[in-house]
Amino acid sequence: MVITELLERNARLHPKDISLVEINPIHRPEDHITWKEFSLIESAASDKYRREMTWKEFDVKANRFANLLLSRGVKKGDKVAILLMNCIEWLPIYFGILKAGAIAVPMNYRYTSDEILYCADLADVSVLVFGPDFTERVTQVLDKLIGIKHFFFVGDSVPRFSHSLEEMANYCSTTPPALEITEDDDAAIYFSSGTTGFPKAILHAHRSLINSCRTEQKHHGQTRDDVFLCIPPLYHTGAKMHWFGSLISCSRAVLLRGVKPEWVLRTVSEEKATIVWLLVPWVQDILDAIDNGEINLNDYRLSQWRLMHIGAQPVPPSLIRRWLKVFPNHQYDTNYGLSESIGPGCVHLGVENIDKVGAIGVAGYLWETKIIGDDGKEVGEEEVGELAVKGPGVMKCYYKNPKATEEVLKDGWLYTGDMAKKDKDGFIYLVDRKKDVIITGGENLYPVQIEDFLRANEKIKDVAIIGLPDERLGEIAAAIIELKPGVDCTEEEIVKFCNDLPRYKRPRKIIFADVPRNPTGKIEKPKLREIYCGERLVEAQTTR
Repeated sequence: MVITELLERNARLHPKDISLVEINPIHRPEDHITWKEFSLIESAASDKYRREMTWKEFDVKANRFANLLLSRGVKKGDKVAILLMNCIEWLPIYFGILKAGAIAVPMNYRYTSDEILYCADLADVSVLVFGPDFTERVTQVLDKLIGIKHFFFVGDSVPRFSHSLEEMANYCSTTPPALEITEDDDAAIYFSSGTTGFPKAILHAHRSLINSCRTEQKHHGQTRDDVFLCIPPLYHTGAKMHWFGSLISCSRAVLLRGVKPEWVLRTVSEEKATIVWLLVPWVQDILDAIDNGEINLNDYRLSQWRLMHIGAQPVPPSLIRRWLKVFPNHQYDTNYGLSESIGPGCVHLGVENIDKVGAIGVAGYLWETKIIGDDGKEVGEEEVGELAVKGPGVMKCYYKNPKATEEVLKDGWLYTGDMAKKDKDGFIYLVDRKKDVIITGGENLYPVQIEDFLRANEKIKDVAIIGLPDERLGEIAAAIIELKPGVDCTEEEIVKFCNDLPRYKRPRKIIFADVPRNPTGKIEKPKLREIYCGERLVEAQTTR
């Protein structure tokens, strides 16, 4: 089975059920007007705030776009890029590409013009679907995008070099293309997050996609009664593969275009969301808004919300304990994965293992794991090594990069680059990225451990630990600390707080500044190193 068959099944069995809802909070009606009243009085405005689509409409739109691509000469294996903000059109476009036998190439909506050009060339893109947020960026490199034969635009004010996707697709057949597609056929190219340099193109087969559906539903038990609130960007494997749980269970999903705490809770309340996947910064913001009185939970209907889960980055145990004090009836799960392993699910905690908060969990459904030492052998209990995973969602390769592929794919095992250890019960704990390990005076420092310690300080909103060059020790640990709004804190306070750490783990430089994160919640440490590694180093009082 391939994943497009699930969409066709849903459209056939439940054609009138709502598949997708898009919420754009900036067009929200006034608070004193109920949604029912607003939708009757201001239909034009309500369409901007809330749009919805049935499973039948979803499938029809996917079929129309697939047939449009085929009518323009797109062949099986051609690459079609998607450059859109989250919107209700996104997933039908993605499935239209797959139905045409082409390879979907989602692009990061933060890409600059040069990055768009780089990724389009790397992936051999021949068709680009883009929206109004990207017109200027695409125009800047238009004369260099020589491999792209067709441009399709989603929205109004269509650029002169493009065609309106909606207008063109409306002339196309609603019948699915008569193409044979197997699980072994190429399906999608995703780009690495770029936190370690230029993105690499990650090629996945249809097998990866359909198995991620099975893994996701096995972990979180989605049924037709569930409503999944999806906030992270759809270009990333994480958000989309969690949505695959909605696809396989034929349940509704809500795409929220915004991350403000009141928007999240209001949407959970209005749309009766039962499952919400959040990133660490958003969890922090929601809890802070509750603590400082900006949000009153009594204003929202949240009793149906059964599961909050987090992925994409290490999760501080103190944050989850804090969340469960506010939402004691929630199930909680954390999901670990990479774009190379088709996003979330190759390791997960499991809602039944709340006593193991802090671990990323055990091998996910259909997956295997092992932790490898420098000698290539599996390490023992509580010993640190590199996490490797094996399963049906492992990438085929880094597209056009055999050397990089050979470095991480060995005998079917994907070497993740993440350092981890396993406890006596077999639960895996992330220690840090292999490339982020700081070697100071011959000792290995794992930044995540120090970050988790500092996040327990009630004045700290976010923190990143990076290594800075030092003539005597080789490297020293520097703490970039982002304080909570309106909070005063001195370097001396942080130094004193760190006295409970072993001396060699204490940060030797304290910097109060914002901690940048990418759209999937990962700390952008290369950006921090670029900012601070060139500065003259002044050691903090921990060295005195």
